[in-house]
Amino acid sequence: MDTSRKIIYRILFLSMLGGIITCKDKANKKVPESEGTFQNDGFTSIFDGTSLKGWQYDSIYWRAEKGSLVGEVKPETPLKSNTFIIWEGGQPSDFELKLEFRIEEAGNSGINYRSDALDTIAYALKGYQADIDGKIRYTGQNYEERKRTTLAYRGEQVIINSQENPHEPGSLRANVSNNCWQSREVVASLGASDSLKTKINFEEWNEVHLIIKGNRLKHYVNNVLMSDVTDNDTINRKMSGLLGMQVHVGPPMKVEYRNIFLKNL
Repeated sequence: MDTSRKIIYRILFLSMLGGIITCKDKANKKVPESEGTFQNDGFTSIFDGTSLKGWQYDSIYWRAEKGSLVGEVKPETPLKSNTFIIWEGGQPSDFELKLEFRIEEAGNSGINYRSDALDTIAYALKGYQADIDGKIRYTGQNYEERKRTTLAYRGEQVIINSQENPHEPGSLRANVSNNCWQSREVVASLGASDSLKTKINFEEWNEVHLIIKGNRLKHYVNNVLMSDVTDNDTINRKMSGLLGMQVHVGPPMKVEYRNIFLKNL
């Protein structure tokens, strides 16, 4: 074989070898847990993974740990009322929120949005909540903290109607029965609650995606639509407000949130 052919074959061999090594390196490369897919499409991180800078909270119950925002109630620190960690970056109106959560079986938590702070209790919110619990009884539903209670159970598409006689004293509480708002109409099924429950990981990481636009409130868990509310109640609904996460009164529990990304619409 002449010298020129040997050189050509050697170049081709080295090129193929380099391609194999490059592909192997890519296959073996691990993507850090903090590098989720939520960073695309205009989403901005609102939790840096290492500190609670930019949040209001009770340090007894909230901390940053190993890339997660952690809420924990211990036997020696029982709660007298629900407490929240509240984002200080604004009061979103129309937005999308994406994050991941993991919660212990005994846990009770939720993501509040378009909410108001209470004057009488520190770090407390009232307003819409994407419900989360460790036993997966309520995860995915739309529950309004300290206001109209359950707006949509998991698996429901609901229209909230205007409240009758909204200015009568006590009318808000009078319109609640069995912890559910009565001026609502279930217009479609998104699936049986027990069937949707199987899409939610027990004591493992789950993805939440909230799409909040106008009076339409959609809660997704692991890319599955769990509840869908159209709120036509102009008296009681909120079109903007605070954003925060909850730890609930009850037994000792732990909930973790990570990869928290927000996009204003």
